[in-house]
Amino acid sequence: MGADKECDGYLPGQLLIAMPGMADPRFSQSVIYLCAHNEDGAMGLVVNKLIGSLSFTELLKQMEIASDKFDSSMEIHFGGPVESGRGFVLHSTDYNSEGTIKVNSDFAVTATIDVLKSIAGGKGPANLMFALGYAGWAPGQLDSEMQNNGWLHCTADLSIVFGDDNQAKWKLAAAKMGIDLSLLTIEAGHA
Repeated sequence: MGADKECDGYLPGQLLIAMPGMADPRFSQSVIYLCAHNEDGAMGLVVNKLIGSLSFTELLKQMEIASDKFDSSMEIHFGGPVESGRGFVLHSTDYNSEGTIKVNSDFAVTATIDVLKSIAGGKGPANLMFALGYAGWAPGQLDSEMQNNGWLHCTADLSIVFGDDNQAKWKLAAAKMGIDLSLLTIEAGHA
């Protein structure tokens, strides 16, 4: 799925930061962790927006998974608009199962029921985020959006991705780059 650093202009393992004025309201002020980015397109998970209509405890009950040894306050993130019924766990690399895909030395993603059973049993990864759905781009689409100033990108940070303050993640990710998003404008200058 990716390497530890940018190669050939691709950005797996990076954070995408929506620019002010993002045209698509689903991605307004979004921070997306890029799980994959290559010649076939890109796939990522929004890390700063919650679903709110379903708790992780309710999800486990619906899936008939015993849940006696986990943090019942865990929330479900809106991973993106594609396949909104499919679940993904973005997590630290201390957890590994047959379905785990290691993005880089800090992050991995697993989309199997086994990871949910491990989490419910208190044997999941130390750092994790559960999301329903994902953000996806066709070949060249994300590159085009970035060239048209739709997104900034920076190195992913465990404290931003897995942090509790979802409202602050957008500004924190930009600040990591030394950018104050409140000073950016969506208007383009014309001479």
